[in-house]
Amino acid sequence: MSPQNPLRLSLIPQNKLLSYVVILLSILCLFVPVFYDLSTTVWNLDSQSHGPVVLAIAIWFFYFKTKQIFATPQQLNPAPYTGWLLIAAGLLIYTIGYSQSVYLLSIFSLVFILAGVISNIFGTKIAIKYWFALFFFIFLMPWPASIIDAVTQPMKIAVSYASEYLLYTLNYPVARSGVIIQIGPYKLLVADACAGLNSLFTLEAIGLLYINVINHQAFWRNVLLAVLIVPVSFTSNVLRVCTLALITYYMGDEAGQGFLHNFSGMVLFLTALILIILIDTVIQKIAEKFKIKSLLSSE
Repeated sequence: MSPQNPLRLSLIPQNKLLSYVVILLSILCLFVPVFYDLSTTVWNLDSQSHGPVVLAIAIWFFYFKTKQIFATPQQLNPAPYTGWLLIAAGLLIYTIGYSQSVYLLSIFSLVFILAGVISNIFGTKIAIKYWFALFFFIFLMPWPASIIDAVTQPMKIAVSYASEYLLYTLNYPVARSGVIIQIGPYKLLVADACAGLNSLFTLEAIGLLYINVINHQAFWRNVLLAVLIVPVSFTSNVLRVCTLALITYYMGDEAGQGFLHNFSGMVLFLTALILIILIDTVIQKIAEKFKIKSLLSSE
């Protein structure tokens, strides 16, 4: 097939498509031990338990982006030099990361390897169209404890303060000391899982995914939504902490730390997604009412 011919994914000769799949699967097999190690170690921690959720979303989005890109004809212009250079860099990073059990580097290498495979097969122009799908793997990276503490501590304090204020406004017997909330006879620690990197990363991932899937033509609308993800994440965390505090208050510690604790996490993400959609709808209504072209979906 000539490099200048337009290409649809469905038009790739079956034998070539099969060889591409074999190459991709062979390289991805390198990461089976990485993800297995993560599932038995890091992802068992509350602060990193968002990993499997983000991995599932990343795989789905990669598939979604592939269908989206090849829904229209694309120019096939393989870039083997760029592709193999990226793959070699990725394998070097992978070797260092896996041999030293630095999972951040191991996951980071996946970005280079996937970009290299895409460039090798389809060309750099198509590889660039995958930029967000590749960027999304950043949310999989297990960051060092020092970075986690620096990011989560201010948020935990803010969420604790806001939760205490809301519960006090609703006339509940509540007090706070740092990130510890006392409601009635019970004390609750606002941990990383409730208001830290776990929820922050996952909510940011969901919000950015929504923006990329919807893909408004108005640039400033996408920027505005991306900025608003932070207060949406904060609000959702406050609602989760208040919900857990009320569950504990009425049903005891066992209920607050059991199934309902995990279930409240799912409700948290659902709440955040609903808030993002509502905010996007409000922006659309305001833009239409005041005819703000920079925020309209079409220009």
